[in-house]
Amino acid sequence: MRSERVRLFLTLPHACGYYHDRAAQNLVLDPSAPNLDRLYPGALAQGFRRAGGHLYRPRCAHCQACVPCRLPVNDFRMNRSQRRCRKRNADLDIIETAPGFSDERFALYSRYLRHRHPGGGMDDAGVEDFEQFLSAPWSPTLFLEMRRKGRLLGVAVTDVCVSGLSAVYTFFDPDQQARSLGTFGILSQVELARRRGLEYLYLGYWIENHPKMDYKRRFAGVEVLGENGWAPLQSTD
Repeated sequence: MRSERVRLFLTLPHACGYYHDRAAQNLVLDPSAPNLDRLYPGALAQGFRRAGGHLYRPRCAHCQACVPCRLPVNDFRMNRSQRRCRKRNADLDIIETAPGFSDERFALYSRYLRHRHPGGGMDDAGVEDFEQFLSAPWSPTLFLEMRRKGRLLGVAVTDVCVSGLSAVYTFFDPDQQARSLGTFGILSQVELARRRGLEYLYLGYWIENHPKMDYKRRFAGVEVLGENGWAPLQSTD
């Protein structure tokens, strides 16, 4: 069988999305390559992530804070807080749907960004931003809609690959903070991966002690990718 090949590009330095005083760079698989769908599962296992039609991995000259992480779903056991989260949301219907734009989804997405990223440049996203960021023509994407009595409260965007699910993004009604829908979105993807017989849920990047990224360590059994391959997070402490 012919081996898959693709060019790699290193982006120019740009503002870091996590630390205002740092510059970031990404290693990106050629976005024009015709075989990104076939490369995607292996790229996930090597620490890459999808944003829109791009598969990237941070490659910053003076910072290694972003660490790829994944959750072996069959070994995962909920802690007390996560069990309470699941119970709080037992009244929600989780509906697997095709990705794409709708007025309802876009309104929720816009409200979430205005609340989550006020004044940060992401709070004025347009329809094109919604469509280009959350899915791509080649990506095996599902929208997991969280609905209560028909009303859309949240969407977990996930990619379904042979190597596992990849949690792309979750957005939800900012008035529903008490439900912890971000956590519930991960729990829902764990269940989906189990039903489909997939081994991992890829969670993107973990950043130690970062207020928006350190939460991933609360999922028991989470693994991180280091120089010697994947290993349980606690073994790196």
